[in-house]
Amino acid sequence: MSELHDVVIIGSGPAGLTAAIYAARASLAPLVLEGEPSSTGDQPGGQLMLTTEVENYPGFPEGIMGPELMMNFRAQAERFGAKLETTKASKVDFSERPFKIWVGDPDVPEPSYLAQSVIISTGATSLMLNLPNETELIGHGVSTCATCDGFFFRDQEIAVVGGGDSAIEEATFLTKFASSVTIIHRRDELRASKIMQERAFANPKIKFLWDTQIREIKGAEKLEGVVVENVKTNEKSDLAVTGLFVAIGHRPNTDLFIGQLDMKENGYLVTKAPSTYTSVDGVFGCGDVQDDVYRQAITASGSGCAAAIDAERWLEATVHGNS
Repeated sequence: MSELHDVVIIGSGPAGLTAAIYAARASLAPLVLEGEPSSTGDQPGGQLMLTTEVENYPGFPEGIMGPELMMNFRAQAERFGAKLETTKASKVDFSERPFKIWVGDPDVPEPSYLAQSVIISTGATSLMLNLPNETELIGHGVSTCATCDGFFFRDQEIAVVGGGDSAIEEATFLTKFASSVTIIHRRDELRASKIMQERAFANPKIKFLWDTQIREIKGAEKLEGVVVENVKTNEKSDLAVTGLFVAIGHRPNTDLFIGQLDMKENGYLVTKAPSTYTSVDGVFGCGDVQDDVYRQAITASGSGCAAAIDAERWLEATVHGNS
C-alpha cells in the first residue's frame, strides 16, 4: 500500500523548505521530495546550491554561502519533523483525492505516495548557453542573476547575453556597479520593449555587440574572458570581461504537471492571488515555479510560507474538520 501523507512537497529550494518548516511546525509531518542531482543542473536545494556568497538574504549581514544557507533551511525543516527524501517525482495524478505521486518508474500501477494535499515548489531553471566551463564558473564570474551578484562586479567590465526585457533590465541594473556593460545579442535588433531599449541606448555605460554569439568561456577557476563570433562574417575575437551574465530566459520546471494544472503561456503555474491555490483544490504552488516576475530567494521563501499556511487551513476545513 502507498503511504498516505497530509502534505507532500514536491521540490526544495527556499520555497519548498520554508513550506516544510511551516507545515512541520503545524504538526502536519510533511514529506519533501527534494529532487535529485541531474546532468541538466537540477539538484536538491535549488539554484542557490549553484551560487557562492548570498548577501541579500535578510539576517546575514556578512553574507552566507548559498549551499550553507540551503543546508540551514534543510536542517531547520528536519528539526520540526519534516521528512526529506532525495528523490524526484516522476508522475502525478491530481484527478481525485487522495492525490497520487510516483517516484522512479512512472508506469507501475501503484503510486509511491498518496497525499491529502500537495505543495509544488519545483522552481525554474535558467536557460544557459551550454558551453564548456559555463556551469563550473557559475559563482566565479558567470551568473544568471544581476540582482543577486551585481554588487561583486564593482568597477569591472562585464557582459550580458540576451536581447529581451530581462537582458536589458539586467544590463541597466549592472551599470550601477560596473565600469562598462556589453550586451551580446545574436540578432541586429533587440526584442526588448521600446522603453527598455531607449533606456539602454541612452546609458553611456552600455555597449552593444550585434549579430554576435559567445563561442568559448575562458578561465579555469574564474572567468577570464570570452571568445565571440560574428554570425554574419564568422569572425572571432576575444572580449576581456570578468563578469558574464546569461539572461536568455528561464524555464519553469512544470513538465510534470502538464494536463494536470492550469499554466500561463510561458509554462508557469497559475495561482489564485493573493493565495497559492492552483486550479486543483488542495494543490498549492510556490516559489519560482509560479513567479515569473521577482525570482528571488526571499520572495520564494515568502510564498513557501503562504503555501504551507494555505495547505494547513485547507486541510482543516476540508479533511480534518470532516473526520
